[in-house]
Amino acid sequence: MDKTIQEYNHVISICEDIFTKKMKDYGTAWRILRPSSLTDQIFIKAQRIRSIEMKGTMKVAEDSRSEYIGIINYCIMALIQLEKGIAEDEELSHEDTLKLYQTYFNQAKELMLNKNHDYDEAWRFMRISSITDLILMKIKRTKQIEDNAGKTIISEGIDANYMDMINYAVFALIKLEFPN
Repeated sequence: MDKTIQEYNHVISICEDIFTKKMKDYGTAWRILRPSSLTDQIFIKAQRIRSIEMKGTMKVAEDSRSEYIGIINYCIMALIQLEKGIAEDEELSHEDTLKLYQTYFNQAKELMLNKNHDYDEAWRFMRISSITDLILMKIKRTKQIEDNAGKTIISEGIDANYMDMINYAVFALIKLEFPN
């Protein structure tokens, strides 16, 4: 489990670095987006990964690694939007935004540790393509819940699906960053 924590922290540092740099370039312009728009952005990234996996080629220089990072960062943005709501102007400072980012990433990590304990790191034996498919399934679930105005009868909510997508994308990045 120590190895997983170390690798997870490595992925956090990569994603947070990119998030911070993009925030310096663009500010928090994404705060205007509804969570459903962020779900669609996550879908675009996951669908591109699946397309590359199935075709075996790509025509745009960004690889799957950068798309998984995008999935993680968009999921965290969506979690922030669920908590804070849509903002027409940039009400969150960069410092507050980064604190929220770190809080949600740490919550995802805690969730991963709990599930990893129960599932005994089964993800390590999965194909990256299966992880991509699971992310796409979680997106479909999220869209269905969004279409139902956030109401579920028995299932977890939108936030739980974003958390799971974060962790699946982290697993994919760990497999890419630390191949056996």
